Amino acid sequence: MNVSATKMTILTVFGVIGSFIANIFGGWGEDMITLLIFMGTDFLLGVLIAAFWQKSNKSESGALSSYSAWKGLVKKGVTLLIVLVAHRLDIMLGTDYIRTAVIIAFCANELISIVENLGIMGVPLPVAITKAIEILQNKSDVNKEG
Repeated sequence: MNVSATKMTILTVFGVIGSFIANIFGGWGEDMITLLIFMGTDFLLGVLIAAFWQKSNKSESGALSSYSAWKGLVKKGVTLLIVLVAHRLDIMLGTDYIRTAVIIAFCANELISIVENLGIMGVPLPVAITKAIEILQNKSDVNKEG
């Protein structure tokens, strides 16, 4: 087997696995992409705060902690599991809004955490972000009721 065939096999395997994962989560839409970007941004900012500012509220010293980092990643993983559960509920109930409502709620939560991290870092918060959080929270509340 030459290098090109090996590369093609590896890419095919990753493609099949990626397609399977995207499918069980209800597809690879803009809402899911946004949630993943928010989660990654929040995690990265948390690591930066612990590493450089040493003001993390996740460890006793405020410094970087592998335990705290893993704990944060597990929480992000559980968030994705809840999205999976919401998608399965949509399928079971014949609806198409539960997954979206859950993703919107988690996006609002991640965005609030990002804003808190920016405050610790001393980065000024644009008004547009504050208004976006309000809109997401309102959208999430409406979806919870409906």
